[in-house]
Amino acid sequence: MAAEVLAQDGARVTVYDAMPSAGRKFLMAGRGGLNLTHSEPLREFMARYREAAPKLQAAIDAFPPDALRAWSEELGEPTFVGSSGRVFPKAFKASPLLRAWLRRLDSAGVRFAFRHRWTGWDAEGRLQFQTPDGTVAIGAGATVLALGGASWPRLGSDGGWVDILAAKGIAISKLRPANSGFTVAWSELFRGRFEGQPLKGVALTIGAHTVRGEAMITRGGIEGGAIYALSAELREAVLGLGQAKLTIALRPDLDAAGLTTRLSGTRGKQSLANFLRKAAQLSPVGIGLMQEAAIASGRQLASFSPPELAHLVNAIPVQLTGVAPIDRAISTAGGVAFDELDDQFMLRRIPGVFAAGEMLDWEAPTGGYLLQASFATGAAAGRGVLSWLKKS
Repeated sequence: MAAEVLAQDGARVTVYDAMPSAGRKFLMAGRGGLNLTHSEPLREFMARYREAAPKLQAAIDAFPPDALRAWSEELGEPTFVGSSGRVFPKAFKASPLLRAWLRRLDSAGVRFAFRHRWTGWDAEGRLQFQTPDGTVAIGAGATVLALGGASWPRLGSDGGWVDILAAKGIAISKLRPANSGFTVAWSELFRGRFEGQPLKGVALTIGAHTVRGEAMITRGGIEGGAIYALSAELREAVLGLGQAKLTIALRPDLDAAGLTTRLSGTRGKQSLANFLRKAAQLSPVGIGLMQEAAIASGRQLASFSPPELAHLVNAIPVQLTGVAPIDRAISTAGGVAFDELDDQFMLRRIPGVFAAGEMLDWEAPTGGYLLQASFATGAAAGRGVLSWLKKS
């Protein structure tokens, strides 16, 4: 996006990429449907960036979701709003949009140099790259660093830039997994039966934060959209305390009194699981979670009274014991501190060098927010370079 802004203004631009082809992480983002952005009002949209929202506001104001949708349509890929409010190209894939984008960049004169891994600067201030033909040094009037986080090392985002910039005195918040799963010490019985099973229509809570949505039981824990939306709070609790208590409500639209009434009927010859399934419309995996919680408390679920069962349905405690490794996370928290940047996204300590995208210190849940901020900060850095070149 920075290259497009620059080339449209007549600048000569080369994109250096460590990978053998362009947009590999972009293609991965579209593997299950390219979620470009979100349709919610901008005020609510910006709140998804939490404490980084004021730092991103100007960039996203200048390139908001509507502008991103128009950009996609100009490239021949009109968008639509899904039932969740998320925005996708009608083709639903990333590859047609990427191909059209690369054609546009090519026609604007943008060059690509692949298999060029940036390793810093030489003694003369030139950019250094490791290539299949050895080390090369490149002089540039200005540079945009868009090096990603550390959650997709096989696609080039390995966080290798951290030490390079830290050596220049750049303050960098430690890279941490975001939109990640968490580990749970499930029993062998539960793990064996429910691995890969979804929890639908649940409400997840940690402290004062509650999110409605879906989650997925994994062999080692839990992940999914609702978990990702709470990942910052869950991560900080786990890293600070060594564990975190997640509370799951299986029927968040039913209050305790209503559930107690439903669960006070006679069970007859039904198994407890069958009774809970019919009386409270609980899924097998939800009932399994209740069984896990009962065993952890030292009791059998069959010994619970109707009011106790009703309470447990919407207050299942799940102890998170760890955070999934960063290379298994969807995105990365931490990065270059915004105080290191001026309002043009230029590094104050290295004039003429700009930074954009996920390598900056912000995080957001899945839902289009990650790509939107990456696009917007890339465009902002491109505008910053143009301003810098004109001044210098």
